[in-house]
Amino acid sequence: MNGLRDRLARQAGLATKRISITSLAMIFVILVCLSLVFIDGWRSWTARNIQLQEMRVSTSNMTRAIAQHADDTIKAADTTLVGLVERVQADGTGPEALQRLHRLLVQRVRELPQLQGLFIYDEKGNWLANALPAMPSNVNNSDRDYFIYHSTHFEPKPYIGLPIRSRSTGKWIITVSRRINHADGSFAGVALATIDMDYFNKFYESFDIGHHGAVVLGLNNGIMLTRRPLLEDTNGKSIANTPLFRDYVAKRATGTIFIVSALDGVRRLNSFRHLEQYPLFVATALSEDEILADWLTDTYLHSAGVGILLIVLSMLGFHLVAQIKRRLNAEAELVRARDALETLNQTLERLALQDGLTGLANRRHFDLALDKEFSRAVREASSLALVMIDVDCFKQYNDIYGHAAGDECLRKISEVVKTCQSRPGDVAARYGGEELGVLLPGTDVRGAMAIAEKIRLEIHNLGIEHTGNSAGVVTVSAGVDAFVPIRDLDNPLELIQAADKALYAAKSGGRDRVCENNSPASSHRSAFLQESPAVL
Repeated sequence: MNGLRDRLARQAGLATKRISITSLAMIFVILVCLSLVFIDGWRSWTARNIQLQEMRVSTSNMTRAIAQHADDTIKAADTTLVGLVERVQADGTGPEALQRLHRLLVQRVRELPQLQGLFIYDEKGNWLANALPAMPSNVNNSDRDYFIYHSTHFEPKPYIGLPIRSRSTGKWIITVSRRINHADGSFAGVALATIDMDYFNKFYESFDIGHHGAVVLGLNNGIMLTRRPLLEDTNGKSIANTPLFRDYVAKRATGTIFIVSALDGVRRLNSFRHLEQYPLFVATALSEDEILADWLTDTYLHSAGVGILLIVLSMLGFHLVAQIKRRLNAEAELVRARDALETLNQTLERLALQDGLTGLANRRHFDLALDKEFSRAVREASSLALVMIDVDCFKQYNDIYGHAAGDECLRKISEVVKTCQSRPGDVAARYGGEELGVLLPGTDVRGAMAIAEKIRLEIHNLGIEHTGNSAGVVTVSAGVDAFVPIRDLDNPLELIQAADKALYAAKSGGRDRVCENNSPASSHRSAFLQESPAVL
């Protein structure tokens, strides 16, 4: 009876164990499926963010190019006007002067493709000269806003007016004008350059902005000069009360934001920039739907693929659970436990020798490596070098930027030290605090100095801001020593002390430098080796 009870108890225990492991296997299958969904979702979301960021950069670059084009276009016209104003004020408006002026205007319009025309008006708005083949009669422009502006403003600066239709050609134009003065400073007229709106529109058509993208050139007061695509009421329309202009363009020199257009309700990625020399701004916009169209198609395809993979994995997973139920035994469980224990021991051993912050070897690992390499250098009569590195003014860095920034700074410095390890036998370690050590077996002083200088220079070139350091950036100082250790005469501590002494010399000498140990003891060791080579 007792034996039956024992057997039933053992069977119940085995059944419970099988159920437990089977449950874990099912949970594992579910977690794998969920992980696949999560990873694919994360990948898709990351791809979306990358796509948007790339388009932010692309849109910003396109805006910069369009702004530069507008600036150069108007600058060329304005430069011409400066010369014309000076000529009129110097030569006057006599018949001969006007004839020469007419020839000059025709030549300038021929040379500058963006110019639709050049005109000179007197103080009453009558035409004095222009770039047309013939002078129209009885034409007066005193009602134009640029003429009214210059007649009431004395500032010697260009004025960019509202978009208008040219009275000579009937085309939409942008006007750039300057005031002409009499010798006594009174108003003498206006010099006007007109730029064909099509010149800008053709340039904007060279950019791929999709079907729902837009490009806008406008005045800083919110009046649109032109737009692509060109709507019926675009020219001269005010967008001063739209959220884009009111909340962003009017308040910032440049920017990139997502916003719903007040003109057509399309959500776009908008990038805007004000011209540096003239009261204008440009804005480019790409439809968010068009930006993400390729990403959306790719996401659908990936999701379909992941869905099929999940079905296959689920079938295989449940089949695996069934196999586990049939094949589970104590021996397999013991093997898995042993393997897991060995893996854990290896991980713990590795973690015990690694600094958690920097990823370098820790002090214990450094001490073990130093003893090992020191003994090898004694046996093989080879040189052993040590570089001690200390971050300059690191306490001030922590005080100014905080300990979190200090930890990040140490990580970046440690990455540089790692990359400068040229051989597998070299050991880079965090010796303590902000002090690092690099052990270089088989290396003399000259080689160690070269490696230390390379580390110092690359850390300096990281350009990590440090206002508490005289260099303005984070720097390090390094001390170097190397010698061929002699049995029963030298010990590892002497190498550390010598490198530390050189590090102190580097600190005392102004920081951000590398010094080697030139102590009498080091010189004595070199002399001893020269006089007693048999010791080696």
